[in-house]
Amino acid sequence: MNLLLNLLVAVQIISALVMIGLVLIQHGKGADMGASFGSGASGSLFGATGSANFLSRSTAVCAAVFFLCTLALAYTSNDRTSGSTGSVLDRPASSAPAASVPATGAAQIPSAASAPATVAPGAAVPATPAAAPAPTAPTAPSPSASGAGAIPAK
Repeated sequence: MNLLLNLLVAVQIISALVMIGLVLIQHGKGADMGASFGSGASGSLFGATGSANFLSRSTAVCAAVFFLCTLALAYTSNDRTSGSTGSVLDRPASSAPAASVPATGAAQIPSAASAPATVAPGAAVPATPAAAPAPTAPTAPSPSASGAGAIPAK
């Protein structure tokens, strides 16, 4: 399966590069007008009108190959599991555990003692957890910290 995906990606990249080259080689709509005034651009490898048909058809074929490879890659990359059938709405909703709110209505700040400690493998585990400092209430900034005193008076 991996070989098929690599082959599809390679074909897609090659068809994209060929398509870019074919678009850059093609003449614009006003190119024939300039040739009629003697610029000599009408003399091409495929003739005056044959190049437009050949290049436009080649571009269309490269575009079709590119889109088919894109659709095949999108189909193979879709992660379908055979066990899940039905709609997404039929599945039960997975909810996060509800946060507990104390009876007083004040929000609790979790301390480091209640959080699980991570210990490196092979390290000694302490017998008792270290006491966490008590949380302090935020204070209002002082007037000097706001920069109001730094503004010069006129």
